[in-house]
Amino acid sequence: MRIIFFAGKGGVGKTSLAAATGIKAAEAGHKTLIMSLDVAHSLVDIFDLGRDLLDQNRGKPLKVRENLWLQELDIQEEIRKNWGAIHKYLSLLLNTTGLDEILAEELAILPGMEEVSLLLYINQYVQRKTFEVIILDCAPTGESLRFISIPTTLEWYMAKIFKMEKTLAKLARPLAKRIYDVPLPGDDYFDALEKLFERLQGVDRILTDPRITTVRLVTNPEKIVLKETQRAYMYFSLYRMLIDAIIMNRIFPEGVQDDYFRDWKKNQEMYRQKAEEYFSPLPILNVPLFRGEVLGYRQLKQLGDQLYAGRDPLDRFYTDQPYRLSKINGNYQLRLKVPFITKQDIDLTTLPEELIIRIGSYQRHLPLPRSVAAAGTVKAKLEGETLTIQFEGA
Repeated sequence: MRIIFFAGKGGVGKTSLAAATGIKAAEAGHKTLIMSLDVAHSLVDIFDLGRDLLDQNRGKPLKVRENLWLQELDIQEEIRKNWGAIHKYLSLLLNTTGLDEILAEELAILPGMEEVSLLLYINQYVQRKTFEVIILDCAPTGESLRFISIPTTLEWYMAKIFKMEKTLAKLARPLAKRIYDVPLPGDDYFDALEKLFERLQGVDRILTDPRITTVRLVTNPEKIVLKETQRAYMYFSLYRMLIDAIIMNRIFPEGVQDDYFRDWKKNQEMYRQKAEEYFSPLPILNVPLFRGEVLGYRQLKQLGDQLYAGRDPLDRFYTDQPYRLSKINGNYQLRLKVPFITKQDIDLTTLPEELIIRIGSYQRHLPLPRSVAAAGTVKAKLEGETLTIQFEGA
C-alpha cells in the first residue's frame, strides 16, 4: 500500500502533479486512486473529461483509464451517509435561533465534515485493500494541516470531553425542555459521533507510517511561495509525517532567452539556490514550465515523465524520520524535526499523559506512554532543526 500527499500553497500546480503521478502509477500496473482533498475540486476538470460543471459522480470513484480512478467528494452525499443525526441536530439548533430552515441546513455543514469524510474513505480503502496506491491532491497548506490534525483532535475530544458532554446532556435534558427553548443534543447525536470515531480508528497510524505515507511539497521559485513551503515543511514534521521530496514547479526552460523574461529567470535561479539551502538534504525535483496549459491525459502523462525522469514515482525519495521516542541512559528522549524556527517560537506544556507543543498558531497534543508521563522533570533543547525533549526521573 502506498499513499502520497501533494501539498503546498494554492496555485502552485498540486493538482496537475498529483494527476501526473497517478497516471505513472496506473501505467506501471498499480490500481490507483487520485482523491481531491480540496473543497474547490478541479481534479476531474484537469483530465478534461467533458463532464458537466457540477458532475462529481455523486462522490464515488470514477474510472478514467485502466487501473486509474478519480474521486471528488459530494458533501451532500456524505451528510446523508455519515452525518445524518449530527447534521439534523445542528440544523434544528440554528433554526431555533430564527434562521430560515433552508439556510440553517446549509450553515449546519460545518468545517471539518468533508475532511472527516475523506479520512473515513482513506481508512476504508486501506483496511479493505481496495486500491494499491492513493494519491491525495491537497487543499492549500492551512486546510491541509487542519485535515491531518483531525485524528489527533478527535482522539483528544473523545477521551477528554465526549463522555462528560453525553452524561451532562442526558441529565440536563428533562429540565432544559421545561425552562429553555434551545434543544440539547439527543442520544442519536452522541451515538453518531461515537460511530464516526470508531470508523476512524487507525487512520492516524496510516498517515504517520512512513512505509505507507509520504508528503511531497509543491512549490515555485518565488519568495512568498518558498516561505509557505518552509512553514508547511515545519508543520507536517510536527505531525510526524514524512516529507520525501520538494517539487519545484514551473521553472523557465533554458531555451527561453527573451529579454522580457531575463530578470524573471535570474530571480528563479536565485530562489532555486535558496531552496537547496532551505531543504537540503531533501531531494528537489525540478519541473519546467510547459508551453501551454497542462490539460488532458496525454499532457499529464508528459508532465509525469518530466517530473520523475526515469524514477519510480512510488519510491520514498527520503526516509529520515521527523519524530523519535527513545530511552537513553535510563531517561526517555523525544526528538522532533522542526525546521526554520527558533527557541522563542516554541511553547511546551506538560499534562498528565500528554505533551502539548505549540509553534506559532499551531499546536499538537502528543500522547505519552505512562512510563514517560511519570517523569518528574522535562527539559527541552533546540539544536539546528531538532528539538530534543528530555524526560527525567520517569
